[in-house]
Amino acid sequence: MRDDKLLTRIAGLLRQAEGTDNEHEAQTFMQAAQRLATSASIDLAVARAHDPAAARTTPVARQIAIGTAGKRGLRTYVALFVAIAHANDIKVDVASNSTFVLAYGFSGDIDSTEALYSSLVVQMVAASDAYLKSGDYRSETAAKVVTDRSRWRTRRVVEHTPLSPITARLNFQSAFAERIGLRLTEARDETRADAVRESADRPGASTQVALRDKEIAVVDFHREESTARGTWRGASASAGYSEAARRAGDHAGRRARITAPEELDGTRGALDHR
Repeated sequence: MRDDKLLTRIAGLLRQAEGTDNEHEAQTFMQAAQRLATSASIDLAVARAHDPAAARTTPVARQIAIGTAGKRGLRTYVALFVAIAHANDIKVDVASNSTFVLAYGFSGDIDSTEALYSSLVVQMVAASDAYLKSGDYRSETAAKVVTDRSRWRTRRVVEHTPLSPITARLNFQSAFAERIGLRLTEARDETRADAVRESADRPGASTQVALRDKEIAVVDFHREESTARGTWRGASASAGYSEAARRAGDHAGRRARITAPEELDGTRGALDHR
């Protein structure tokens, strides 16, 4: 497991994000948490490249519960986890019913991913609840591709219907997850670029090579250990597409304030690659 002091520092940054009403401060604290996680990950990658004892550390697989079978919207929860995982060098397999994921990577990176997810999933749900309660979605429509058989030949057409609460929620949460992924990936890439520049003047301390070796180790481990079949396709668009709900979700993702972690339980099923 990653050092408890590091996770405590990450949790402290997330609490600071939660405690501010300023959206720019909230974003700064959350991205600082990601940069801290990335910096620690880089330090460990460099250590593995030069320290024989650290080199014996290998990737692991960990199952993380997402929700109970039958709960609507689990795919958007998974989408959020996957977005965070990708920013932290984690490969993910997804249960066919989206009740859990298997995360493949170095233990410390999975710890950081779980900490960020536990905070952000609550914020995502709270933000989508507030959007629905506002009633703003009621004046909007959803676009859905349907099969039209009323003419001589069958064709696919776009049908516009009133935006239902579930379609509004799914579009909102999908856009929220995408925005969070972009923000965390930006913070990660900036931290990596700084670390690579700083190591350029230190002979024998190639951060870039260490990070590449780490990536290969995770990919190889996932390839050897994964039993997943097929490809996870993300949140389903079958309910319809709403630009308005997605704009609202994207805005909430930009503003995201972090709330207390919430425990979600789930059941095991078949896996898909993601």
